[in-house]
Amino acid sequence: MNDQGDLTDHPDVPADGQAPTGAPSTSTGSTGTASTTAPPARAGLGRLVREHPRAALVTAAVTAFALLGGGAVAAGAATAPSSRGTASSASPSSSDPAAAVTVTPTPTAEADPVRSVPGEIPAPTRLRTCSVSGPAADSRLAQFEGTVVNAATGEVLLDRDGSTPARTGSVLKTLTSAVALSVLGADHRLRTQVTGDPGTGSIALVGGGDATLSATGRSVYSGAPTLADLAGQVKASLGDQPVSQITLDATWWSAADKWDPSWKRTEQTIGYHSEVTALMVDGDRADPAAQTSPRSTDPVARAGDAFRAALVAAGVAGADSATMAPGSATSATVLGTVSSQPVSTLISQMLPVSDNTLAEMLARASSKESGADGSAASLTTLYRSVLTSAYGLDASTVTIVDGSGLSEGNAVPSTFVARLMVKVLDREGGLGVVYDALPISGRTGTLASRFTGSNAVARGAVHAKTGWIDTAYTLAGTVAAADGTPLAFAFYAIGDVRDDARVALDTLTAAVYSCGDSLSNT
Repeated sequence: MNDQGDLTDHPDVPADGQAPTGAPSTSTGSTGTASTTAPPARAGLGRLVREHPRAALVTAAVTAFALLGGGAVAAGAATAPSSRGTASSASPSSSDPAAAVTVTPTPTAEADPVRSVPGEIPAPTRLRTCSVSGPAADSRLAQFEGTVVNAATGEVLLDRDGSTPARTGSVLKTLTSAVALSVLGADHRLRTQVTGDPGTGSIALVGGGDATLSATGRSVYSGAPTLADLAGQVKASLGDQPVSQITLDATWWSAADKWDPSWKRTEQTIGYHSEVTALMVDGDRADPAAQTSPRSTDPVARAGDAFRAALVAAGVAGADSATMAPGSATSATVLGTVSSQPVSTLISQMLPVSDNTLAEMLARASSKESGADGSAASLTTLYRSVLTSAYGLDASTVTIVDGSGLSEGNAVPSTFVARLMVKVLDREGGLGVVYDALPISGRTGTLASRFTGSNAVARGAVHAKTGWIDTAYTLAGTVAAADGTPLAFAFYAIGDVRDDARVALDTLTAAVYSCGDSLSNT
């Protein structure tokens, strides 16, 4: 049986629409004899429509409904058989068309599986393709360590052993500046005093760590206090009372703690570095007006000689013949006081030319004002404490031997310095003083004659502190990259290095400038 057949043509459907009786219909002919005939099925259907149109329409509708329902059920059976079995089918000769239809229940739809939603969608990763691997591998850099940080986001873009503490050279002066700004304050001034009791004939010149005190007024330190001013105050305090004894007091920290064993004495004789004493004049230079000038072997005695001359010039009686010796002041009576320029000015005088003596003075003064003893041995503890508490940096691996960076024993990771430079660029905690004092590529300070040739592309864009000792050339600061990205960096060339390491550092920095935020760590 075809499930899609025309059930209205079935031979079992009576022509008059009545239910079948199982017997043929009877008719009477003209002779009066009854005859039995089976009316044609299709003729009966036509008569039904003519004689009973309404019934025919109802019948057709019911039949169509049955066809559609049967087709749908059949389709369901063909596509999804029931696991519970099917109804038995009627034989083809069945008078009930519905009995021949296999009924299959509609399958239950399964719900889509629940998909978990991530709690936090990760940010897209920037694909960076600008490599500086060539300049970073330059043999002139010997053993290279370095870090570059996106100063806006804090992301490390380049890391070459950045977590390894290493010698910094004069880059360390930026750490000394940060410590001094926190401990002393930008407006703090270093004082030099004269004390003594009038009528006793004894006075003392008491040093307070001001290396800028000027003997003659001719000085590399603009605005420096002068001995002439101090001597004039002493004359005003004593009047005509004579002076018979002058004590030179350099005991603000131990007078013996004046030269680290790791420093070469040639730094002193050539004129880059003085001994570190709490009392001196003109940074102990032979020529007060020359930045690089030979230093003496006794800064305190040189200061004493200059002070005596100033007292004589001021008319202090007995000064020319008074005895003079190192020692400690015994009187608290102040006869005169002069003060240095503010710490902010001292930093601006130190960083551009890398003044070692000023750096050592700021380090020792910071130690004293923090409550420590002003010794070189106190500096590691001081720097770690201040750089952590004041600036939020992890300074636990920092080792400080001196304030200038001259010792090979200083050890600071390049990543630490780069992170500090981010804060310098942001002028955090008063560190704008440091940023304003940093040499500028091709323009000022120790970078004035650098970044030439192809490296000139970065002239004016790099604010950085230079460093140089026999076994290291260094450079650290900030870069305003070509694409506008602010970068902070620290580069160390360590080991058997020559002067040409400077050019190699400039080349690497210029490459970083060109890459900007596209800088790759590969």
